[in-house]
Amino acid sequence: MLETRSGIWKRYLLGALVIVAASVSATAVAAFHEVDKVVNAFKHNPTLDLNRYLAQADTGKPQTLLLIGSDKRNRKAVDYQGGSARSDTLMLVRLDPSKRATALMSIPRDLKVHIPGHGVAKINEAYSDGGAKLTLQTIKNVTGLTVNHVITIDFRGFRDAIDALGCVFADVDRTYYNETQNYAHINIKPGYQKICGPDALDYVRYRHDDNDIIRAARQQDFLRQVKSQVGVAKLIDQRDRLIKIFGDVTQSDIGSTNAVLRLLNLIIASASHPLSEVHFDAKLGPSYVTAGPKKIHKLAQQFLGINQPGQGGGGPGAPPKQGGGGGNNGGDGLVDASGTGKLIGLRLVEQGLRGLQVMYPRRLTPGAQFIAPPRDYSVINRQNRSFHAFRIVISEGHQGEYYGIQGTSWNDPPIIRSPSSSEEHDGQRYMIFRDGTRVRLIAWHAAGALYWISNTLSESLSQQQMIDIARSTKPL
Repeated sequence: MLETRSGIWKRYLLGALVIVAASVSATAVAAFHEVDKVVNAFKHNPTLDLNRYLAQADTGKPQTLLLIGSDKRNRKAVDYQGGSARSDTLMLVRLDPSKRATALMSIPRDLKVHIPGHGVAKINEAYSDGGAKLTLQTIKNVTGLTVNHVITIDFRGFRDAIDALGCVFADVDRTYYNETQNYAHINIKPGYQKICGPDALDYVRYRHDDNDIIRAARQQDFLRQVKSQVGVAKLIDQRDRLIKIFGDVTQSDIGSTNAVLRLLNLIIASASHPLSEVHFDAKLGPSYVTAGPKKIHKLAQQFLGINQPGQGGGGPGAPPKQGGGGGNNGGDGLVDASGTGKLIGLRLVEQGLRGLQVMYPRRLTPGAQFIAPPRDYSVINRQNRSFHAFRIVISEGHQGEYYGIQGTSWNDPPIIRSPSSSEEHDGQRYMIFRDGTRVRLIAWHAAGALYWISNTLSESLSQQQMIDIARSTKPL
């Protein structure tokens, strides 16, 4: 039930603490008053007794947080023991001011592990077997990492938190639809759009036809977009409401002003850092997600920033790229798709798209297919102004892997704030947006509008492929 909170949960913790950071510029008395609010929020529910399993960090030194999202309903116990609840989301957050990014690593819920005292099972079963304590022990054993704090969060309050933040503009990669009884009902169409509480919950926890890796990537992407849109002013304005929500839905080992202040120092020092996801490199099986000890150790070292992935395509967790095949292959491995691309563009014209020049890509990755029909719609900004928009969805060929072409008459949406760099090709300037070493978005202005290509959720397309697909995207 909690795939959704991974994005917002870090927001609950960091959001509440950033509120304190924003208040520090006032008087010391006012700052400590806000700290007390956060401490009291942590104490709203019983404190997790985990001190013997946690590492201590000096003020200003890096810390690792474990966020556990569960579907538990009953919060009467100090720590959940037994029953049917399992941890739906396990996320590690690394706060290290000496690094250029805040690292996130999601642990697949179906990862095959040895749970102390219980044998081999999926890692999410550790929570139902022994609560946060056993989950912490299992993750430490599997990754070799030390953890400084644990926060458990349930689904309550998520919708209110998203709404309190004014909703979130999300770049939805494809249609999310389910009306069966086996999974939560959802009907969200592709394209850049504002998503509020109920839909945000359904979107991030969606699991109808995805796998663990893609689901975690969607959570990370949602978190990234929340962080880029929610400023300190909004957090201050909604601080009391957010802290109340935070206190209602969390448990933690954090129970003192000193612990909050140590985290606060890290938050202030890391506030401007981008989020960088460590993609969990694993094999997807029919029942389990599997990864060997050496591979997991390598991911843990990457999470700590001890070694970094190389430049280029895919990266950890990305599906293997298909090589060759088809005409017009360049060094990027793309193939000609101008014929079917033009048909997709014509569909947009036939659907009555107005006020926006239709563009479509002439080249795609091998095995990729256009998903018809393309979507023409209107996107509404925070000032309730309507803009023309369209989305062309492309299936990359692996489960849950979709990239796409977006066009809109909204020339300055939040998604294009702060590009990582830019390049000029054939007289056109392209804005490049990176997630660590990978490219997640390439955008450009043309014909009075804005266009962009979005990478798959696992960012499996290389920078060269993204650039070349963008360059091949031309008007009808």
